[in-house]
Amino acid sequence: MKNNIIISGVPRAGKSTVSHLLSKQYGYQHISMDSIIAGFEKCFPETGVNTYSGLSSMDTLHVISRKMAPFARAMLDSGEYDEYEPGMVLDMYQLLPEDYMKYIHGANCEIFYFITSDVTPEERFAIQKKYDTEKDYTFYKSDEELREGAVYIVEQSILMKEQCLRYGLPYFETARNRERVIEEFLQELSILHNK
Repeated sequence: MKNNIIISGVPRAGKSTVSHLLSKQYGYQHISMDSIIAGFEKCFPETGVNTYSGLSSMDTLHVISRKMAPFARAMLDSGEYDEYEPGMVLDMYQLLPEDYMKYIHGANCEIFYFITSDVTPEERFAIQKKYDTEKDYTFYKSDEELREGAVYIVEQSILMKEQCLRYGLPYFETARNRERVIEEFLQELSILHNK
């Protein structure tokens, strides 16, 4: 198994939960790309990394994925985490499989996607309500905003699933039986760790 892991996918699909569990269980250094992207937005607007740029949700996903994938590769290539066993777990929402393949594939990392593509937007809204906590920025959004976002998240999940299938990348569908799917993922990873 490679030294670093990227956990990617959509909001409330279990990315941060899995990343925290990997950090706690195996000692990975957990890095949240959401925090790094927020830093880019605030301090380096000239990069064009902007979640609230006025583009459609899908266009924003494409733009940020294209810009942040080479950045993530540079982090991996720095070797900073290669001296630790294990290295880092990078928790990253806006990374499309096509950009992973173009910019990151071949680096010292494994990638796993967590998505919710097999639900309706209304079911996705219910998932958001169930798993949002006061620590999540979406916790304070109105139900109308969350319902609108649920449509985008289902669309993004479908795109990520299609691309994972195209490139042979592992993905986990957590819309139904989230806890069981996460537990199965951790068991699979435990087997890989013990090889």
